[in-house]
Amino acid sequence: MRALITGITGQDGSYLAELLLGKGYEVHGIVRRSSSIGRQRLDGLYVDPEVYGRKLFLHYADLNDATTLRRIVTRVEADEFYHLAGQSHVGLSFEIPESTCDLTANGTLRILEILRDLRRPPRFLHASSREIFGTPRVSPQNEDTPMLPNSPYGCAKVFATNLVQVYRESHGLFCCSAICFNHESPRRGENFITRKVTLAAAEISLGLKKELMVGDLGACRDWGYAPDFVNAMWLMLQQEQPRDFVLATGVSHSIRDLLKLAFEHVGLNWENHVCSDQRFVRPADASSVLGDPTRAEQNLGWTRKMAFEPMIRHMVDSDLRLLNSRHRS
Repeated sequence: MRALITGITGQDGSYLAELLLGKGYEVHGIVRRSSSIGRQRLDGLYVDPEVYGRKLFLHYADLNDATTLRRIVTRVEADEFYHLAGQSHVGLSFEIPESTCDLTANGTLRILEILRDLRRPPRFLHASSREIFGTPRVSPQNEDTPMLPNSPYGCAKVFATNLVQVYRESHGLFCCSAICFNHESPRRGENFITRKVTLAAAEISLGLKKELMVGDLGACRDWGYAPDFVNAMWLMLQQEQPRDFVLATGVSHSIRDLLKLAFEHVGLNWENHVCSDQRFVRPADASSVLGDPTRAEQNLGWTRKMAFEPMIRHMVDSDLRLLNSRHRS
């Protein structure tokens, strides 16, 4: 089996690459060309001579470069295509709405147009987002919940998610959307709230930082573990028929819960080190988010291996190791 992944250097892409390689796949990844060649999330694979260049291959392309994308897709002839790339930071999408929509919405359209022209198109998975629901009027949210986005990123994901359905129904492609609620890991970017908190807890415990500024302490999110989510993505492409699925845990936690757990793990009281700042509150942000993973559990046989509490402790421990290694070097 051969797989092609956009966003392979991101959190989900790196875990998915590891999963597929473990299943015997040949894995191809599309990466953006930049002045930096740092790919820390893939380091373990990239430096392994038994993997890179033999089982794992990287190709340069941007999501706005349809010609190069078409060339790579045609050359690789993948059995499965996982589209995970795009500008994925919701808050940042208010600052750069045009590029967010071009990469996230039109980037998906470009790929779907390429696939519909192939003689043997691969099975295609698009990583959608719970942001398509915006500020939901019902809880929990499932596959039938109305899409009411309240951010440029959410709007772009609605466009892409609806397009996947159109190309599935109108062009007969095996394509589906994984509607992902928040999912975290030690590989999460440092500008996301979970990693921001776990890194700050580690830094403050080591005397490297004094305080942390956050937004709405009462905001609640459904946080899962990234490796569990990429396993569900793989399961979605193993089904007889393509369907969209909500990927979530069905359990919600507040920012206060996150802070309390992370700081207690390093022996600190979060209230002594954390301040709330309205500058970090996003416009029209949903205060409570909760997903319903019932259909994924029943139809995919999907089970999750890591709950919220051990995941946050795992992230804090990883950040402690990271900081200690930096200090030693």
